[in-house]
Amino acid sequence: MEKHKSIDHELRATWQAVAKMYNEQAVHHNSTMATAFVLLNIDKVKGTPSTALGPLMGMEPTSLSRILKTMEKKGAICRKKNPEDGRSVIIRLTDYGKEMRKVSRGHVIQFNEKVREHITEKELEGFFKVTSTINKLIADRDIYGNIDK
Repeated sequence: MEKHKSIDHELRATWQAVAKMYNEQAVHHNSTMATAFVLLNIDKVKGTPSTALGPLMGMEPTSLSRILKTMEKKGAICRKKNPEDGRSVIIRLTDYGKEMRKVSRGHVIQFNEKVREHITEKELEGFFKVTSTINKLIADRDIYGNIDK
């Protein structure tokens, strides 16, 4: 199979281009795409339990922990004890974090609007159907089966 006709190659190449584009914007704000992604996934009013953040973003705990530590040092987030479960913490946005979230959200909206100017609604529906199907096949372990190594 030619690599330009491989589904996984197109997904990877496109995601790498999108990530590079977002990182180029984030650097203007002394940030990264990963940090922006975290900012966008923290509930801006109530905060988000740290234990829920990783699964919400599909991120490994070690990677997330490093990003959160950096964000806390920069003053974008603070950690508060979870009143419902003393064993966990709630990640909350600071005023600075809320401002950075607005910036990140603006970049995401701008990207989506620009793409929508060049792609029809029907094409987008097809794109979302394809990505949804791929995610379901992976989640259901329908590609390689359910065999553990």
